[in-house]
Amino acid sequence: MNDRGSVKTPVAAAAPTVRAARSPREAVDAPGRRTARGAARRTGGWTPWLYLAPALVVLGGLLVYPIYQLGLISLFQYTQAQVSGGEPATFEGFGNYAALFGDPQFWRVLLATVLFAAACVVSTLAVGCALAVLLTRVRAVPRLALMLAALGAWATPAVTGSTVWLFLFDPDFGPVNRMLGLGDHSWTYGRISAFFLVLLEVVWCSFPFVMVTVYAGIRAVPGEVLEAASLDGASQWRIWRSVLAPMLRPILVVVTIQSVIWDFKVFTQIYVMTGGGGIAGQNLVLNVYAYQQAFASSQYGLGSAIGIVTLLILLAVTLVHLRLLRRQGEEL
Repeated sequence: MNDRGSVKTPVAAAAPTVRAARSPREAVDAPGRRTARGAARRTGGWTPWLYLAPALVVLGGLLVYPIYQLGLISLFQYTQAQVSGGEPATFEGFGNYAALFGDPQFWRVLLATVLFAAACVVSTLAVGCALAVLLTRVRAVPRLALMLAALGAWATPAVTGSTVWLFLFDPDFGPVNRMLGLGDHSWTYGRISAFFLVLLEVVWCSFPFVMVTVYAGIRAVPGEVLEAASLDGASQWRIWRSVLAPMLRPILVVVTIQSVIWDFKVFTQIYVMTGGGGIAGQNLVLNVYAYQQAFASSQYGLGSAIGIVTLLILLAVTLVHLRLLRRQGEEL
């Protein structure tokens, strides 16, 4: 009995020192939890790969094996004589690559390819993003008309589109020269003007992908964010640069990498619009250069080496770009 006349029960006396029973999950120690989670992660880690297995098998047959054959042929002296079976293929190791890197024309073509692809990528992204923003500002009917026109340009085969653009800029019958008063000016005669003409066609058939993808991303941005930026007095350019572009960065990464790959390996537009590379090869890019070496000169080993170099350049650009984004904390 205490001083107030009440009796302290044994349960009450022991309450401060008794700990509540823990659940089975809490009874497991920390190392045990880590071990269990690691086992579960290892067990479930194979599930995505099982779903991807059919697609990986198809991609292996369509991509890995041709790349293997391309690399194998690049190590041999493989000309028309070897194709016809008249002579055996001679192993040269990296001889084709040494001849390629020792050719000054290869470095000129590589520089022209890099500059042309960069101009195409920047122009395509600029036009596609601007039209994507425009789609959010117009009414339903103009939006539908613009979407259908863009998808029509995207669906047009490269050969057909190149032929149409050649007619538009034809020195004798093209409407562009008549509208601009240029007379019989030939756009494909000069090196810069020919590249510019091809750039217009490449952007025309490439911007719909960027426009549709970026437009879908903009529609997913909450309207309250854009409304708050407008109420703060931000201009449309400021909203794009400070609000939309950071939020759309993963999408912009995808369209940028796709554009780099597409524009770096342009072949059809250059070949059709410049007649196989322009006067004296002034408009050659790597793919057209590889075609000339492999099929026009029957140097299949050298052409394969150019293809492998192109593949490695694109792979390096993609990996570097993704690495820089991961350093910035982006989740892709």
